[in-house]
Amino acid sequence: MEKYQVKFMPDQQVIEVEKGTSLLKAASQAGIFIKSSCGGKGTCGACKVTVISGEAKSERTGNLSPEQLSRGVRLSCHTFVEGDLTVEVPPESRLQAHQVLLENANAALLTETSKDLLTYYGYHPLARKVNIRCSEPTLTDNAGDWARLSLELKRVLQSDKPLTIPLSVLQTLPETLRQAHWDLSVILTDLELGYTVLHVEPANDRPCYGLAIDVGTTTVVVYLVDLDSGEIVDKQGSYNKQAQFGDDVISRIVYAVDSKENMAEIQKAVVDTVNALIDGILERQSLTSQDIASAVIAGNTTMSQLFLGINPRYIRLEPYIPTVNSTPAVSAREIGLRLLPEALIHTYPSVASYVGGDIVSGALATDMANSDEIILFIDIGTNGEIVLGNKDWLVSCACSAGPCFEGGGILFGMRAMPGAIERVDIDPESLDVKLKVVGKIAPVGICGSGLVDCLAKLRKAGIIDRAGNFQLEHPSQSARIRATEDDKEFVLAWAHQAGGDKDIVISENDVKNLIRAKGAIYAGIRSLLQTVALEIDMIERIVIGGGFGNYLNVHDSVEIGLLPDLPQEKFEFIGNSSVKGARLALLSQKAWNEAADLARKMTYIELSIGTTFMDEFVSALFLPHTDLSLFPSVEGTF
Repeated sequence: MEKYQVKFMPDQQVIEVEKGTSLLKAASQAGIFIKSSCGGKGTCGACKVTVISGEAKSERTGNLSPEQLSRGVRLSCHTFVEGDLTVEVPPESRLQAHQVLLENANAALLTETSKDLLTYYGYHPLARKVNIRCSEPTLTDNAGDWARLSLELKRVLQSDKPLTIPLSVLQTLPETLRQAHWDLSVILTDLELGYTVLHVEPANDRPCYGLAIDVGTTTVVVYLVDLDSGEIVDKQGSYNKQAQFGDDVISRIVYAVDSKENMAEIQKAVVDTVNALIDGILERQSLTSQDIASAVIAGNTTMSQLFLGINPRYIRLEPYIPTVNSTPAVSAREIGLRLLPEALIHTYPSVASYVGGDIVSGALATDMANSDEIILFIDIGTNGEIVLGNKDWLVSCACSAGPCFEGGGILFGMRAMPGAIERVDIDPESLDVKLKVVGKIAPVGICGSGLVDCLAKLRKAGIIDRAGNFQLEHPSQSARIRATEDDKEFVLAWAHQAGGDKDIVISENDVKNLIRAKGAIYAGIRSLLQTVALEIDMIERIVIGGGFGNYLNVHDSVEIGLLPDLPQEKFEFIGNSSVKGARLALLSQKAWNEAADLARKMTYIELSIGTTFMDEFVSALFLPHTDLSLFPSVEGTF
């Protein structure tokens, strides 16, 4: 096969690829990650690049204008290498650093009565380090090395649980014992089924560490946890490099199942993401991978299967069945994570194809399975995952909100990264706009929390009606409201105020997409309530988890009908509940066992069965809702 060189600008990165390779894949191989919301199908237009020189063949141009095509602008997913090339990747096409949730921005809204769950479940990490002194062998005491080591370990551990050692550790054991002069530090798993020796080294006082990992569709977060003290020593987050294969899980499933090569590629992308975060943490803490003995991973069902390299094909096909809900622990060596090679990776169990381990982890962190109160737990993203219940019963569902809250399907939508509008205020008379922008720089787009704010403010200022229709005859006669050839729009920032060369606007089509997204979440909540014959006011706590939820303005979310109209004191923001539950399980064997019970305890409601969800969804396609009596605090503002 012929090979050609592709030079990416302004990175000055040169890579050699085979003829016929897409520019999207070539860029990925060069370590340059390009947005591809549609997973390379050529429909989103996010992967635009400019071919400066050389031979390339384009099979699809999407919505590129004749002027863009004349300048060499192409869709990288459908443009293929035919010769040596020089290609420019503009900033707006690149996957950049996200505003990753590491701390809880809404800490003031956390309940003061939340109990210390680690104390409740008991401290018993899934791995530990023990220091021992073995007796040296003699002509009269000629027991084998493993027999000698295991005997001393059982004496120190004071346990009758089985004790095993992997072949890889056994192979290096003789030299390790003698080089250490029989004074040893032994790192081992500590599980209900028994102990497994992971590593043997000369005696030392270094702590033993574990990782709590949230593998999200959009972002990945890693906590480094001291297994001796339980403290979070370091934390780091980044975007999930799988985003180059599509914004949502369906796009990634379609890509992954296309070929074995694609499956390997998409698994490697997420493993590389986690490893890069681990490397950064280890460097800062002056540690090595030999210091990390265990990891607990929480992710949705698709992310978990892709992380482990398990075929997710049937998750998206009726009747929507995952390969596995409860995954056995695997070694770091098997999937290429930079921990101790034999360290066990524990994956949170899922409930169903669209209610995954991240939700089980979050439910554990909320303690709803031990509560007398009726709790509504919501994780809002591309999929809205919802759990309702208490210690006696739990029901769950998932509703597809679409990518709006992650910035997808919105003209100037983007994720929460520098330049994203995250708060909007509109003067109802003059329609002057005040914006809060991530990074305090000129705006280039608007992210999920900003879109919620914007929708509420547009309605309040009379710019749109309850159905989301723009009112061009607004009394202000402001130039910000205008009609275009294809749509109507409102200008949030003029071109001279923005970070690009265009006015930043929100269109009527954007508004309709947002109304559908918020309608899906609210319809999911109402459907669960109807399933168990409860009214909204019977909910005693609403716990909101996840990165997007953490930055929500409750008042505006109620005004648009995204969240139920309940007193603000009932709302609690838990932050990244997925990684919190992962840390809890990492440090408590009882909590880890409880997570498995919790997944089995949840009753999954498939919303595509029957008409309840669709009826509720149609009713929710107004601001805030068709039935204003459901929103008494908003009703008087119309």
